[in-house]
Amino acid sequence: MAKIFKKTSGNGGLTLYLGKRDYVDHVTSVDKVDGVVKVDTADFGDRKAFVQLACAFRYGSDDLDVMGLCFRKDIWIQQIQIYPESNKPALSAMHDTLLKKAGDNAYPFSFEIPTNLPCSVSLQPGPDDKGKACGVDFEVKTYLAKEKNNADEKIDKKDTARLVIRKIQFAPSQVGAGPKADICKSFMMSDKPVHLEASMEKDLYFHGEEIPLKIKINNESNKTVKKIKITVDQTTDIVLYSADKYTKTVLSQEFGETVEASSTADISLNIKPALSENKEKRGLALDGRLKDEDTNLASTTMMRPGVEKEVLGILVSYKIKINLMVAGGGLLGGLTASDVTVELPLNLMHPKPAE
Repeated sequence: MAKIFKKTSGNGGLTLYLGKRDYVDHVTSVDKVDGVVKVDTADFGDRKAFVQLACAFRYGSDDLDVMGLCFRKDIWIQQIQIYPESNKPALSAMHDTLLKKAGDNAYPFSFEIPTNLPCSVSLQPGPDDKGKACGVDFEVKTYLAKEKNNADEKIDKKDTARLVIRKIQFAPSQVGAGPKADICKSFMMSDKPVHLEASMEKDLYFHGEEIPLKIKINNESNKTVKKIKITVDQTTDIVLYSADKYTKTVLSQEFGETVEASSTADISLNIKPALSENKEKRGLALDGRLKDEDTNLASTTMMRPGVEKEVLGILVSYKIKINLMVAGGGLLGGLTASDVTVELPLNLMHPKPAE
């Protein structure tokens, strides 16, 4: 028997049942959220029971909720009246399992998550931050109210039961050819250039997997390539009231590979960006977490072409920078030192689990 998740309201009148907490975004569609609410109508009076699914952006902890300022912005919300029953969904195998578990006075519901909503992402809190992390979360909530959606009606905490769920993406089964980039750069006091070419074998890597980089250097100049510096940057695009974009370095490594003047080199280097090396970085995007379980750097956001403009929330992307540090020679020394840099896009995701 698969695990069942359940939460009962403080007054005991509502119990929410879900068969899973992770819902997969397949890019063209998202798993349906099928659940059941069991009701005990003893304390309902003239109130009805509703269930809602909300996708919200949280940008401050609850204890900052001062002067009536709400630090939670609903991106998308849908509500269904569950008692008295108004519209019964077509029953799925998940509903049948949950209805058996819940017993009498249980009512099924179903939500479809639109594909243009962001995946669950949390922003890493700083060492002194308290409360819930900022980010995008999804929550199923059942509650008692007189009306479906009356902003003036106060809903008591004891009349609600809620479960946080996650919208997640897995790597597609087909992996494409890896990206390639090259540059040819000339220098002051040198009549010939340095050629740099960098490539990867595939266009997608899993969290925790070694990423091999192939680097070809043709140094026709009279300068020496002293070392190679590789960085991986995570760019977080927060699209809400206004677009807010910021970049954080999640890996920075130097390799003491030298390439003398008028020589060539074919070099293979491995890198592995990981959250374990970035625990102190405030605001780093992480995959959404349930309670205190472990997580990882946020996965790259995959979108259908053309949807970019509609998506609200948090979009995550990565790029690798390969930087040759070229020493200046002769009398001018450091004045003629320079860097040669190329960039490669990186997709980081989780593999799809075996069925």
